[in-house]
Amino acid sequence: MSKMKTHRGSAKRFKRTGTGKIKRYHAFKSHITGKKSPKRIRSLRKSALVSSGDQKRIDNMIPR
Repeated sequence: MSKMKTHRGSAKRFKRTGTGKIKRYHAFKSHITGKKSPKRIRSLRKSALVSSGDQKRIDNMIPR
């Protein structure tokens, strides 16, 4: 059987943590930030973990 190919779009958007969870970044931060509060923009900078339901799908796209 051939090797599994990595989904390149997913590889650019998600990173794997040391424990194997998948890290993602927030959306809605790139433009139209004038109407958003500074607190909201600051919190969008931080990364978050992918939900457990999505993690199963993304695991297939980014093999180890």
